[in-house]
Amino acid sequence: MHVRLIGIGIATALSAAGTLAAAETMPARRAGLWESKTITPEGNVTARQCIDSKTDQFSQGAFGAGQNCTKNTMTKTSAGYEGASDCKIGTIQAAAKSVITGDFDSKIHMVVDTTLTGMPGAKAPVQRQMVIDATYLGPCEAGQSPGDIILPDGKVVKMPAPAR
Repeated sequence: MHVRLIGIGIATALSAAGTLAAAETMPARRAGLWESKTITPEGNVTARQCIDSKTDQFSQGAFGAGQNCTKNTMTKTSAGYEGASDCKIGTIQAAAKSVITGDFDSKIHMVVDTTLTGMPGAKAPVQRQMVIDATYLGPCEAGQSPGDIILPDGKVVKMPAPAR
């Protein structure tokens, strides 16, 4: 359950946050170990990720790349960024709006509101809100590689290596 929740959370958040081709590009997170607390109606999950500039850039662009998106925008605001996307993920249509604030050096706060149409077993569109608070913890720990996602049970998920 936790792995699925994290995967859905990361994919939805990064899709809503926009891809590298978006009109505005968010600043890169500070390299090192970040802890993300994700709150959804299905439950709360805390995970850590070791990042560097390449894996952070890859994370921002990877999840939107394989989707059929008719809209994917990111706009800088006085308080941070606002994103909007409309993507087809398999048979599911996902329309998301996001508000992202923080300094990207020590903290990031993201609220993503998503409407999912075509969910198996759902007669009406499904509304979801996800809140993510990410905090910089310091350098990555010994043995961690950039891109590693450390799940609550200690398991490590390796992100695919960015293209060079």
